[in-house]
This record gives sequence, structure tokens and C-alpha cells, in this order.
Amino acid sequence: MSGEFTSVEDSLEKHLPPAELAEVRRILYGKELRSLDFPSDASSLAEKRDFELKGYAFTALPESVRPPRVVRVGLIQNKIVLPTQSPVSDQLEALHRRISEIIEVAAYCDVNIVCMQEAWTMPFAFCTREKHPWCEFAESAEDGPTIKLMQELAKKYNMVIVSPILERDEIHGDILSNAAVVISNTGKVMGKSRKNHIPRVGDFNESTYYMEGNTGHRVFQTQFGKIAINICYGRHHPQNWMMYGLNGAEIVFNPSATVGALSEPLWPIEARNAAIANSYFTCPINRVGTEVFPNEFTSGDGNPAHKDFGHFFGSSYVAAPDGSRTPGLSRTRDGLLVAEMDLNLCRQIKDKWGFRMTQRLDLYAESLREAVKPDYNPHIIKEH
Repeated sequence: MSGEFTSVEDSLEKHLPPAELAEVRRILYGKELRSLDFPSDASSLAEKRDFELKGYAFTALPESVRPPRVVRVGLIQNKIVLPTQSPVSDQLEALHRRISEIIEVAAYCDVNIVCMQEAWTMPFAFCTREKHPWCEFAESAEDGPTIKLMQELAKKYNMVIVSPILERDEIHGDILSNAAVVISNTGKVMGKSRKNHIPRVGDFNESTYYMEGNTGHRVFQTQFGKIAINICYGRHHPQNWMMYGLNGAEIVFNPSATVGALSEPLWPIEARNAAIANSYFTCPINRVGTEVFPNEFTSGDGNPAHKDFGHFFGSSYVAAPDGSRTPGLSRTRDGLLVAEMDLNLCRQIKDKWGFRMTQRLDLYAESLREAVKPDYNPHIIKEH
């Protein structure tokens, strides 16, 4: 989008001398990460197809009892392709083509697991509160057209694919859910994880379409590691992140759709904090662009009626359990971020900091049992 600030990283590189830039990056992002070298075919295709391609490597200490557990993860952020007033089938087909061509480049980059942004198969129309035509984008998480396409690509490229969609559950009365489907590198659907926390903030009127999910904190044991999906608004809830860690996650994806005016100062902090607190890798992904809808809508923030609700600022990144993180992708362009990570780092950091051993889950459980009672009184000591 013209007029939008492209990225913090671009600004720093433009204005700081190399030595000073290196020190600033150390302070902002932790240890310096090695940039990945990609095949020329991947780089040229990314340039031809007009999306950013970046890659970084996280390392772990060598161990004598375990070999390295190196996996490559891909994060895809993108704009919608066609205007929102285009026929639903045309919009879906265009997004299928766009993501398919980015996944092809991910395959050239030897990506093992790829994840797209929240509800990537449609514009983020939940702000409008209109049911038609937006509910037409909903599809089955087991055999919908998107899932069938992703199954083909997963098997073709030997790649685990995490596909966040608007789900229609025909078995349970056609209810809608905000879900992410995990497809094995064999092409089989492993299952789905639904969004646990639903925002009711400003333009984010999502409970008009779906309610809190009922799948809990599932972790999927893939060939390339144990993964989980904490969809969008769930990143604001530390307990949500914690539960994926308790269930053994090594990589937690956070497919999102959030705009700069609302949450950009929170974006670099929350997923990185979760990686540190839970000793796993986190992968926050945000869509890009400004999506304009045919009809005006109002929201709970007091602003006049409007046809868009701001700029999705991209800035997808990966954070490691040791507190380091990659630079973010652009605020304005489609992009593929590839992170190579040694999953041995998760246990090494657990050993170093001991957060799990000192966590006091028994104390929290006792306090939470009391806190959910209707007659609960906070334990506050007052001066007499």
C-alpha cells in the first residue's frame, strides 16, 4: 500500500552504519542469526512472482547423546488478490493460485512445515457483521476444496501444511469456526485446531460468525516435530500459550489478522515472550494490505462508518526459546519467511532456565479453582 512504512528493518539498514546496526540488532533481536542461502530458482521465482523471500537459521549446542533435530519452517503472509466484491469462487480460486505458487518456492527452499495467515482463503470480512456473501467462504476442514488442494501440495512436496480457514461443520448443524487444519507430509488430514479466544474489540466483531473453539490445546506429532496453532487473538492470553507448551509443543504457529492502529506495539512482544516462557519456537504470521468492502460498517470504537478497518501490517517473524528472533517480513508486501531451527534448543533452554521445573502448576491450579467460583473474593490484604 502506498504511503505505508515498509519495515523497521529497512529503516535501520538505511540510516545506521554497519557497526552500529549490528549492535542495535543484537539488542533488539538477540544473537545474530545466519542468513540462509536459497537456490537461484527460488530467488528468481520469488522476484518474478513479486513476494519477499527471507531466511534465517537458529542453532543449538552440539550434543553427544542426541543428533541435531533441524527443521525448516515457512511462514506465508499475503494480500487478498481480487477485490472483495468479486464473486466468491473467483476470489477463492485466485488465492489458491497465489498461495500455491508461494508454497512451490517454499519447496525449493527445502521447507518442511509451512503455515499461512488466519483465514487465508478469504478477505477478513468479519468486521462487517454481514452474513452474505462472506459465509460462502466457509468450507469443510476434512474435505473442502482448500483442504483437497493442500493435500495434493503436501504430498507433492513432502511438506506439512497448516491451513487456517473459515470452517463449516456440516455434521454439527453447519456451525462456523475459525480453524486451522494440519495436513501431514503424506497428504493426510491429521486434524484441526479451533480458535480458543474470540475478540470483541473495535472492528473485530468475530462472535457474529463463530464462538470460542472446542478443540482445546491440541499438539500434532508430525514427522518434523510437535506443532500447535494458537490462532490470532489467543496470543494475548499467556495461559493459552502455556497450555500448548504443557502438551509438548516445540513449534507454535500464530496465524493472525491484525491492523496497525490496534495492536502493532504488541506484535513484536507477545509471541516472543511466549517462546521464552514456554521454551518453544513461536511463528506469528500476519496478513498484509488494506481490504475495502462494498458496504460501510460501524464498530465499537466510536469511529464514523467506514469501508475498511485499517492496514494489515504483515511483519511476520520467528522467535526462539532463547529469546532471539528473526527480523520481520515487510509491512507492505507478500512474503515467505523461512526459519531453519534445531529443535534441540527447546530442551537445552529448559535445562538452562528451569522454567518448567519452577512453574508451580499446583499453586496456579488451586488458585484458579477458587477464582472461577461465583462467590470468589480476591485475596487482598488490607491495612486495618
